Amino acid sequence: MENLEETIRCCQLDDLDNLLQLYRELRPNDPELSGQLAHDCWQALLSQTHTRIIVANIDGQLASSCQLGVIPTLTNGGKPFGVIEHVITAEAFRRRGLSRKVLEHALSLAWEMGCYKVMLLSGESRHAAHQLYENIGFQSGIERGFVIKPS
Repeated sequence: MENLEETIRCCQLDDLDNLLQLYRELRPNDPELSGQLAHDCWQALLSQTHTRIIVANIDGQLASSCQLGVIPTLTNGGKPFGVIEHVITAEAFRRRGLSRKVLEHALSLAWEMGCYKVMLLSGESRHAAHQLYENIGFQSGIERGFVIKPS
């Protein structure tokens, strides 16, 4: 394998187009977000102090990503909790440990921000992803997740 420059970092303003391309691989049936609406949503997202999008950048290309949201609460001594969503590694970059690296970076940020726990949801049939999450330290069976979407 080539010697490529790899960086794990939080997203920046100029990452929008590359991140949208990565998300198209994650969610190919989503409506396309482009133009001014994409820029406005991106600006709003990056301005959130409790939201981070972590990426693996390989020679200037976004190869993997996840999003961390930190939610303040009055429980657990006022410590926030974290939620990780949108975990994706581009097909061309899979099997290199990049998902693990972005998730570990997200967890490190969550602990730095004082989170008492971090949760993530994953599709029921994504067994390989579940194995990765468990190898990192996530445990199933502690709490039960439920999802509702507008009809």
